[in-house]
Amino acid sequence: MEIDVYDSYGRFYDDFEKGMIFKHWPGKTITQSDNHNFCLLTMNNSPLHLDVEYMKNHKHGKPIVVGLLVLSLIVGMTVQDLSGKAIANLGYELVTHDGPVFEGDTLYAQSEVIEMRVSKSNPDAGIVKVETLGYNQDKEKILTLRRNIYIPLRKEK
Repeated sequence: MEIDVYDSYGRFYDDFEKGMIFKHWPGKTITQSDNHNFCLLTMNNSPLHLDVEYMKNHKHGKPIVVGLLVLSLIVGMTVQDLSGKAIANLGYELVTHDGPVFEGDTLYAQSEVIEMRVSKSNPDAGIVKVETLGYNQDKEKILTLRRNIYIPLRKEK
């Protein structure tokens, strides 16, 4: 029996419905190494993210995880459920950092399909708008994002 890997990963446009909610799993615990490596890769040397001594006198008292790492992880958690078959992510309409994230926090995400429409320029694809919320291990909301995903319609065989 041959398994088509493309069919087993992600969803076609036809598989979505407005109002669908996805609880993405597994979560991800952010390590100090994750945060420091992301800082190195992106050339972000802010003491807010790297310097324990500097942050002792800061409002939060300890380093804050880089916001773009948090965004990247939350989006990554959604790929299998939302954009695994995507042609493209068309854009992020809204991104808010709703709370701080610290090394050692475990992140989780949940998404809701809030709009759908077949593409005007390509009737073989549609646009799915989702709102994704990121939470920490204490169920505190740490991120909100909305994005439009360009996804092919299922082709009849």
